[in-house]
Amino acid sequence: MKIHFNQPYFAGEEIQNIINGGLTGHLSGNGVFTKKCHAFFEKKYGFKKSLLTTSCTDALEMASILINLLPGDEVIIPSFTFVSSANPFILRGAKIVFADSSSKLPNIDPDKIEELITEKTKAIVVVHYAGVACEMDKIMAVAEKHNLFVIEDAAHSIDSYYKNKPLGSIGHLGAFSFHETKNLISGEGGMLTVNDTQFTKRAEIIWEKGTNRAAFFRGEVDKYGWVDVGSSFLPSDMIAAVLFGQINNLKKIQKMRLGVWNNYQERLKVLEEKGNLKLPYIPDYASNNAHMFYVVTDDENQRNKLLAYLKRDQIYAVFHYLPLHLSEFYKDKHDGRELKNAVEYSEKIIRLPFYNVLTEEQIDKVVKRIGKFYK
Repeated sequence: MKIHFNQPYFAGEEIQNIINGGLTGHLSGNGVFTKKCHAFFEKKYGFKKSLLTTSCTDALEMASILINLLPGDEVIIPSFTFVSSANPFILRGAKIVFADSSSKLPNIDPDKIEELITEKTKAIVVVHYAGVACEMDKIMAVAEKHNLFVIEDAAHSIDSYYKNKPLGSIGHLGAFSFHETKNLISGEGGMLTVNDTQFTKRAEIIWEKGTNRAAFFRGEVDKYGWVDVGSSFLPSDMIAAVLFGQINNLKKIQKMRLGVWNNYQERLKVLEEKGNLKLPYIPDYASNNAHMFYVVTDDENQRNKLLAYLKRDQIYAVFHYLPLHLSEFYKDKHDGRELKNAVEYSEKIIRLPFYNVLTEEQIDKVVKRIGKFYK
């Protein structure tokens, strides 16, 4: 029995939504389903403005434009993250200043941020790894003290909270992913959230290729033209149709994912109690949206042996991530600081197979195989 790392879940409404969208005669961006998605996210999570994008990377690119990032500006980003967290700012000519992770969880260490700030620092990008919130009160206080923007990379974080505040709603801007590995999916896709109203009008213009086209179609201007920089960030309404089918089943999806997460947690905690491995740490201030389930091994050698052991039994777990400050592209640009925790997480984390319809039998196989490895 092969157990894949991921399996996309279809709630059942997606195909009909695509058909219905096609019948409207509007297949391109900002159609009826795009508007439905925007309305849902703004109402449920209180985002001041939501704009669907073709990816989370695109949403972060929009954020980099909105804060007027210029060549030579500095952006503080955790090293333990996917390259998409950094690329949008590199493309604007920024210098990336990589921060270490916390010792307790892979998120950025909030106590190590202020020492990285210089007169060139423009923004702090936080990544809520596994959908578990960063310590946002501390981070926002530092940002306010130094007049910096905070951008939440909430790629993992739909329907997750910090002290009852939805992730993606706390920083000045937020970015979500609807990639097929996420809780809500549209194949590829993302969303920019605007929480600081100074960005609301301009975000829509950047989203519409630098034009005021959206305002024109609302009847707010009598013609539209090129008024700012921008690009084609908005997705086809067919992508939004798929996403809206997922949105309508959010409660069901989250219940399924939490069931899988809790099953892993309950059955693997005996290995943590024995000191064989560590399970995800969720602080009191954070909720759990069951985006992924990972374990932390003792060292890289043990991690690699366990991955190979599982693969021999057709269980496809993966490691996550290579630290960006040591990457081939950026290692010569890094300032040389040792980022101990980021490196350790890179060497020790294993993401277990995780998806909505992972069965009791499949979870049983994964857990027993891990237990056998440690025996």
